[in-house]
Amino acid sequence: MTVSPVSSRRWLKPVAITMIVVFVVAMIGYAYASPYIALNRLKQAADARDAATLNQYVDYPALRGSLKEEVGEMLQKRIGAEHSSNPLLLFGAVIGAALIGPLVDAYATPDGVAALLNGMPPRGEPGERPPATPGTPAAPGQDVPPPAAPAQAQPAPPPVASATAPESRPQTTAGYRGINEFVVTWRHGADEPRYAAILQRHGLFSWKLAAVELNDAN
Repeated sequence: MTVSPVSSRRWLKPVAITMIVVFVVAMIGYAYASPYIALNRLKQAADARDAATLNQYVDYPALRGSLKEEVGEMLQKRIGAEHSSNPLLLFGAVIGAALIGPLVDAYATPDGVAALLNGMPPRGEPGERPPATPGTPAAPGQDVPPPAAPAQAQPAPPPVASATAPESRPQTTAGYRGINEFVVTWRHGADEPRYAAILQRHGLFSWKLAAVELNDAN
């Protein structure tokens, strides 16, 4: 029994339509998930200080411009709120403004990106550098101290209540702010200001860290 060309075309048409629909749905799903995938790869590369991979996921010129603007605004708010009660603060703020460049240089680096993605943004302090984060390599020439000799067993002292509670991990949320902008927000506590890292779309599926919001981002 042979199948006529007409019957064959009738059978192939719905199959082709189904495959096209599946392909389109898969592409839409991947496009939606693409910033989450990029964020995960960005975080892994930052913690590993993988500069080559970070170059694929960080728009350093845009990030530098955003850091400069945000830290400058932070200093302006600090001056406006406090200089009237402390005349010397204005002089200190001027010095701090002159040090915005070095602060931006310090944070527009793999160490700085790692700090931003681990809940440790800059505070706008003169001479500030990114704090140590997971994956920070040891300084050149710095030896790892040998393990201490085991001490003789002694009765354990009674537990003492800690004077300060350990710092809690920041609450993190992530989501689209627009079709071409994806925002990750951190907050250490209900009374603490929020800050955000902003990924911008590059092409259909690619995203790059391009900006931060340090002044209580919404």
